[in-house]
Amino acid sequence: MTLLRILLPLVFLVSFAGLSAAQDTTVNGVGVQPGKQTLADILARQRGEDVPFGAQVPRPAEHEAPPVSSQLGPLGGASDADLWRDIRADSGTSLSASNRGPAATVMMQESGIWWLDFRRGPLLTYGNAALAATVVLLAIFYLIRGRIKIEHGRSGITIARFKFIERFGHWLIASSFILLALTGSISLAGRKVLIPVFGLEAYSAYATIGKWIHNNVAWAFILGLVMVFVMWIAHNLPDRTDINWILKGGGIFGKGHPPAKKFNTGQKLIFWAVIILGGSISVSGLSLLFPFEITMFGPTFAKLNDMGVPQLLGFGPIEASLTPQEEMQYAQLWHAIISFVLMAVILAHIYIGTLGMEGAFEAMGSGDVDLQWAREHHSIWAEEMVAEKNKPASGAHPAE
Repeated sequence: MTLLRILLPLVFLVSFAGLSAAQDTTVNGVGVQPGKQTLADILARQRGEDVPFGAQVPRPAEHEAPPVSSQLGPLGGASDADLWRDIRADSGTSLSASNRGPAATVMMQESGIWWLDFRRGPLLTYGNAALAATVVLLAIFYLIRGRIKIEHGRSGITIARFKFIERFGHWLIASSFILLALTGSISLAGRKVLIPVFGLEAYSAYATIGKWIHNNVAWAFILGLVMVFVMWIAHNLPDRTDINWILKGGGIFGKGHPPAKKFNTGQKLIFWAVIILGGSISVSGLSLLFPFEITMFGPTFAKLNDMGVPQLLGFGPIEASLTPQEEMQYAQLWHAIISFVLMAVILAHIYIGTLGMEGAFEAMGSGDVDLQWAREHHSIWAEEMVAEKNKPASGAHPAE
């Protein structure tokens, strides 16, 4: 009897150990079920290694799978394992959803990892660096050139440069863009920069208000773009004076300014930068406001492939079959990148219109500018305005 009491526990331990070894395998000392994903698989895939997942993983035979009732068994029956394999691989063979939208069955989108890494890494880093570099270059330019003054002093005579409706369109773009830049930056830098500083609750309040402002002020920005395009397009078309203006550097260095019409070449470049970049920002913003309805990148990539552009640059065809989520991710990145470029342009525009040039702000302030300023910077336009002002009224006859 004593011998039996000793042997029975030993037999039980040996049997239990053999059963465990027969059913489980180990990876790095951790037991896993056949066909299951492991932590090592996930980490290897994040490093870029080609590790099969989802529907590609061999499925264990029925006799190898643990019972449904056990702790390690699939909850809800064997069909759950098939469902989650399809979701993981986006195969869609057994998926259905109550939502009939275009992205209803895309529940796990692994390609979004690169977008998230780029958004919180290079996009923020290089975007902020570009803005900082712009400010530094403008400061250096100011130290070297100083303020561009009216060389022969003010004449004391003013002429009308911009009407009220023109100034309204300009300030509508300027004020709305500043609000959009601030609220967009809060959204972009929130997770990485602002949450660690202010905390989740404080950032949540700012982000909620900022999102509402960003989405609604966008319409004012688009309206301003349309207004200035219609009002100023005729004055911003290239002409022969632009060549001379560029050759003389716009009079920025040295004395004297090349002849110019109502808008000189530098202002024309600003105009087209605002129209083209602002228009691109608007379209990508609309695609984000109305997701899955406005697609920009899939059709664009397909056209580039048809034209052979990637091949000319030494690359293969661009993947043009994008999921709805990928369309939104590309749109968000494009929206942010172009916004950073336009912010740098606007910083230069603000500098030259305020601190950089005497008399320039008056054009968009009161709408009237000093005649001497106009003759130095826009001589052709100034002479046209003086001639028009001195022209006798219709029907009047010179005195005899």
